[in-house]
Amino acid sequence: MAKKPHRPREQKQNPVVPIAIGLVLVSIAIIMLAMPNRESDAGSGNEQFSLAPLAVNFPAPDLSLENINGKTESLTDYRSNVVLVNNWATWCPPCKAEMPLLEEYYEDHAEEGFMIIAVEAGEAKESVAQFAQSHGLKFQVWLDPTTDSLKAFGNGNLPNSYVIDRSGTVRYAWTGQVNQAMLEKYITPLLKER
Repeated sequence: MAKKPHRPREQKQNPVVPIAIGLVLVSIAIIMLAMPNRESDAGSGNEQFSLAPLAVNFPAPDLSLENINGKTESLTDYRSNVVLVNNWATWCPPCKAEMPLLEEYYEDHAEEGFMIIAVEAGEAKESVAQFAQSHGLKFQVWLDPTTDSLKAFGNGNLPNSYVIDRSGTVRYAWTGQVNQAMLEKYITPLLKER
């Protein structure tokens, strides 16, 4: 009796592998579509990629630091103002990108009792003062060589911003670059509160 030739058994392909590969490729495509185009968005005030601040309610920390002019100041010195504390660094691209916008908003609203305190995290006084001068910053710039402000607010990501009302209560907090629409929507109404 002749033996039948042995046919190799067809192996069934596991459908999990192609599905997993497909999911990875779809995820990469979604991430790439969601990322801002660095070339076309640079300097555009790209509002669609800014996050809205989080509404909070806690007392402003007791924070005192030296400014770039060598004077020690405290958050309580500005109690009658609406204050935006902006933690930033000279080496941080989104921090640098938001400075012209912050300066413009400050100049438009300073007479309404608005102050920005930009707390630079860690650089030498000379570097920070040179940065402030080259960018024409008229608001307060404080030095924070030991990152006391980041610790006081409990946020080590840069940039981060906190809005303090006239009573000394932190009302809004956000991490990431600010934009004009967010400043107008969340800070401008606080300036009208008495």
